[in-house]
Amino acid sequence: MKKEAKTLHGKAVDSLVVAVDHFNRAWDRGRTEAVLIMLDRAFELLLKAIIIHKGGDIREKAKEGTTIGFDYCLRKCLSDAALKCLDEDEAVALQSLNTLRDAAQHHMIEVSEEQLYIHAQSGITLFTRLAGDSLGCPLRKEIPHRILPVCAKPPTDLSSMFDVEFADIKKMVAPGSRKRLDASARLRSMAIIQASLDGKKSQPSDRELSNVVRRINKGEGWRSIFPGVATLTIQPDEAGPGLTIRVMRNQGEAVQIVEEGDPNATVIAVRKVNELDYYNMGLRDMSKKLDASEHKLLWIIRREGMLENLDHHKIIKIGGTTHKRYSGKCLKRLRELLAERELHEAYANRNSPR
Repeated sequence: MKKEAKTLHGKAVDSLVVAVDHFNRAWDRGRTEAVLIMLDRAFELLLKAIIIHKGGDIREKAKEGTTIGFDYCLRKCLSDAALKCLDEDEAVALQSLNTLRDAAQHHMIEVSEEQLYIHAQSGITLFTRLAGDSLGCPLRKEIPHRILPVCAKPPTDLSSMFDVEFADIKKMVAPGSRKRLDASARLRSMAIIQASLDGKKSQPSDRELSNVVRRINKGEGWRSIFPGVATLTIQPDEAGPGLTIRVMRNQGEAVQIVEEGDPNATVIAVRKVNELDYYNMGLRDMSKKLDASEHKLLWIIRREGMLENLDHHKIIKIGGTTHKRYSGKCLKRLRELLAERELHEAYANRNSPR
């Protein structure tokens, strides 16, 4: 690993440890802000380390001595074929974290204990994957297993968590209540996530939050006010303790597609114009490159579960037509599998009765 990438990775781990340390501390003063700010810093440094390790550049061309910011790091790691290390769900989680950090650092925000735990624990899970897969630096070699966020009642379902939180907010904004300012601070976290999923970078204004309060007092539920937030779900990590946050597209389009170059758009909301550069082959293209029949390749792809792996395959819609596209990673994996004698034997016996 290059020295600069190694140093950035070390600083990223330091920030992650500080974030977890603040999460687990007994003193509440400044705790939420410290967790969000240090988690955000940990991921910006980690993404920069990955970009350098993979041969990319983190220097601003227009400003000498300045490095790129979080948004640009995220875009590179999501969209650049040579640097890609994130899928869309992971980018959604990081974009939301960055927007919450912005509110914590520049204004004010109230995040429930359960919601803060989700961001902290899912952050550990994602950091572990990125550091191990992209840098070959397993987190377990850097910090003890005991350094994990501790929560007395870990949430198992986001919808139930928001149901409870929203019920509290309704009481706080009821006519005659003197807790509207506190309620607005709590609503801001949900509004920020919704705005991020809608493709907006700006923080919700006082007027926008007042409109939300009016809708609440008219009897609207949080699912109709924040439809994008309603598509988020918790998915347990199969590799060990941890959580990942994913967007369930079958419940509605949570990410608004906007034009490339829109200065008010979030990273995750911008259509990846070079997506076809990453998924740059059809089945016929790979058949020619590997000198293998399309039927055989499709059998292998289905057998290995590659159709469900975004690193290997994605269905891309252009106009009214959908195209099944495959990546260079898929081609490389197929080439490795075709070199295995056992695979050819399995293919030859695929229709034989067991």
